[in-house]
Amino acid sequence: MIKIQAESNVPTEYGQFRMIAFAENENDWMPHMAIVANNTDLSQTVNVRFHSECITGEVFHSRKCECGQQLDAAMRYTREHGGVIIYLRQEGRNIGIINKLKAYALQEKGLDTVQANLQLGLPADDRDFSVAIEILNLLGIKSINLITNNPLKIKAVEESDIKLVDRIPLQMEATQESKDYLNVKKTYFGHYLDEQK
Repeated sequence: MIKIQAESNVPTEYGQFRMIAFAENENDWMPHMAIVANNTDLSQTVNVRFHSECITGEVFHSRKCECGQQLDAAMRYTREHGGVIIYLRQEGRNIGIINKLKAYALQEKGLDTVQANLQLGLPADDRDFSVAIEILNLLGIKSINLITNNPLKIKAVEESDIKLVDRIPLQMEATQESKDYLNVKKTYFGHYLDEQK
């Protein structure tokens, strides 16, 4: 069972947030995080994003995905409207950065993101959103608007004891390098996205 291991106020370029680390023990160097905007009332319906770690997109600004842009947009949105970002340490749809780079290399040979994972003997998406539900429960959140395009995240909430009030879309403009990736999200995973030309 995870629990709160540490928390602190952190000023960012998007405003001040309360950052809370969740892990089974305090020696875990890769805890899941809750990033809570200052103006958030957790007793009301809360705007929530489940965001999976993406070091290539968030830190190095890779143009192959929109993950960094989505995190930035979610921080801006929650600063303005209140909310919580559940930051899940599930890099590369939970295959890890080494396998993600191997998949990138296969994509350079013409495979799409799903084909590359399967070629490596990995699942197309191995993420587990139950930990996000566990964090919401630990924060005492009962009702949410989910900031997502992903039907699997919606299903995770609908199958939990958290009330899903609404979905807030979070579509980013495609780059030349990300349009195929986004189209795979739409066609294979059923994400609520416009087709990228």
